[in-house]
Amino acid sequence: MGTKSFKEIEAWQLAHKIVLEVYELTNDFPKEEIYGLISQFRRAAVSIAANIAEGYKKNGIKDKIKFYNISQGSIEECRYYILLSKDLGYGYSSEMEELLDKCSRKLFGYVKSIKENRNY
Repeated sequence: MGTKSFKEIEAWQLAHKIVLEVYELTNDFPKEEIYGLISQFRRAAVSIAANIAEGYKKNGIKDKIKFYNISQGSIEECRYYILLSKDLGYGYSSEMEELLDKCSRKLFGYVKSIKENRNY
């Protein structure tokens, strides 16, 4: 049974939570990071959810998977920004790391099911 909206995809739901967590975490970063780490971190987090949403409406399997792969890359980018934020003493969120892990696993499973033609 297919979905009617990208909002029904569990990976997107987790990605949206990640965006909210990133915005909350980066609110307390030093203001001199507004055009640096804050901007990059937020952009990467938004990219996870946005690419899942965009890939959802693509017709071809290769197109769908391309956008979901971009989301996976953005997940890894966020993993680095969490580490950097911690090392710089700006803050840390173990919950965000867990959300990234869950989102990555869900997205991997979703792509696998598309390849097997169960959700396409």
